[in-house]
Amino acid sequence: MMSDNGYVLVIDDDTPRAQALAETLSGEGFRASVATTPDEALATLLGEEEVDVMLCELDLDADAWRPTRHALRERDMQVPTVIISDRAEVDRMMTALRLGASDFFVRPVDDLQALTKSLDRCVRQRRLRRELKESRERLEQANIELRGTVHMLEQDQQAGRQVQLRMLPSSPLEVGHYCFSHRVIPSLFLSGDFTDYFTVGAHHVVFFMADVSGHGSSSAFTTVLLKNLFARKRSDFFRRADATILDPVDMLQRVNKELLGLSVGKFATIVVGVLDTTANSLRYSVAGHLPLPVLVSEGRARYLEGEGSAVGMLEDAEFSEQFLELPERFTLVLFSDGVLEILPPGDLIAREKALLQVVEDTSGSPKALEARLQLDQLETAPDDIAALYISRRD
Repeated sequence: MMSDNGYVLVIDDDTPRAQALAETLSGEGFRASVATTPDEALATLLGEEEVDVMLCELDLDADAWRPTRHALRERDMQVPTVIISDRAEVDRMMTALRLGASDFFVRPVDDLQALTKSLDRCVRQRRLRRELKESRERLEQANIELRGTVHMLEQDQQAGRQVQLRMLPSSPLEVGHYCFSHRVIPSLFLSGDFTDYFTVGAHHVVFFMADVSGHGSSSAFTTVLLKNLFARKRSDFFRRADATILDPVDMLQRVNKELLGLSVGKFATIVVGVLDTTANSLRYSVAGHLPLPVLVSEGRARYLEGEGSAVGMLEDAEFSEQFLELPERFTLVLFSDGVLEILPPGDLIAREKALLQVVEDTSGSPKALEARLQLDQLETAPDDIAALYISRRD
C-alpha cells in the first residue's frame, strides 16, 4: 500500500546521490521522486500529483533555478523547500533563505530523524495550506451562488459568516439540570471568537471559549481548525476509547501544537472545561484568556482562578488544570475580551471590576446580563465578542 507520509521531490544534478537519498526517504515512509534539472523539477511540480515538499541541492545552477522559482510563484504553488548543502557556511545559508528554504541541512545528514521531522513539518504545512485553499474556494463558490451581483470579497465574508454560525452549537442546550447557551457578535462579517460545547459519554460536557488574534478570514479559518480538532478528539473517545477530550491540559497542548504548525502567525487565548454532571464538578484550564470565567452563586459573583500563556506562541508552553466542586445552583459566565471594549472607560482592572459587578447585579441571568450590556442590540461590535453561559437549576 502506498505510504501517506508525503510526496518529496529530490532535486539534485548528481543522479546517483539523488537516487540514494530518495531511497533513504522511501525507507522512512515518504514517496520520493528525483529531478536532476530545474526543468525536470518544474515538470514534476506541474504534474497531476501535488508535491508536498522539495528537498533541493543548494549548488544547482542559480540562473537555471531562478526561473523555476518564478514559475512556482506565478502559479501560487507554495511548496515548502528544504535545502541541503556540502558545507555549513553563512553565505550558503543566506542563499538558502533567499531561495525560500524552510530548513537547511549539511551533507552527510547524520541525524536522519531531524531531516524526517523537518520534512514531516513541511508536509503538514503544505497539506494545511491545501486544505485552507480548498476551503477558501468552497466559500468563494458559495458566495457566487448566494450574492451573484455583490462584490466577491463581501460574498466571501458573508458565506464565511454563515459557515461559522452553522459551526456553533445549539443554544440553549439542556443536559439534565444544566443549561448551556451562547452569543457571538463579530466586529466584521467573520469572527475570530468562537465557543462550543458538547456531551462526551454519559455524564460529561466539554466546552471551550477561544479568542483568536486578529480579525477576518484568517482568524475565522483558525476557529475552523479548533472546531475540527475538538470534534476529532470527541470522535476518538467513542471510536478508540481515547480520553484526551476529557483532559483540558492535554487539549490545550494539542491546540498549541496545531496553531504553531499552521505557521501563519496566529495565536489564541482559550478556556477549556470539562463538566461532570454526576459529581457536579468542573475541571478547567486557562490559556491567557481574559476576562477569567465568572461564577455566580447565592447572589455573589467571583472570578475563577487560572493562568497560562496563549496557545500558538511558544512550543514549550505549560498549562495547569483547576478543579472546582460546583454549588447546587450556579451560573458560569465566560466572555471574550471584546466585552471589555463596551464597558465604561478605564484601565483593565477597572473594567474587569465593572464587568464583575454587572454580572453580580444581574445574578448571571443571560437575558438580563445581555440587556444590561446591550449585547441584545448589537449586530457588530468594536471587537469580536463571544459569550458562553452555563447554569444549573433544580
